[in-house]
Amino acid sequence: MPDLDLLRGTLDLLILKALTWGPRHGYAVTSWIRDTTRGELEVEDGALYQALYRLEQRGWLSAEWGLSENNRKAKYYALTAAGRRRLKAQVSTWERYARAVGRVLREA
Repeated sequence: MPDLDLLRGTLDLLILKALTWGPRHGYAVTSWIRDTTRGELEVEDGALYQALYRLEQRGWLSAEWGLSENNRKAKYYALTAAGRRRLKAQVSTWERYARAVGRVLREA
């Protein structure tokens, strides 16, 4: 089975969703995405950190330095109130999009 590439715009949604249960560092975000999709989606480090920076600049994430479970310095990202609103809006848009694509694919 070929690898699935992330569609443009879905990485932001996946990151926001990964942070709904509390702050995580970048590696934990990519691990959550990989584990939740049973290995179907892999996020490259470069794309992840560009997206985290972009989401932080837009005010959807806050970030602070802390120590990881391996006792290493890591930047932890958390959803802001604006990020939670953005996630809710993006989930709604994504679900509408997926239903529409599904209808097209089921058409005889």
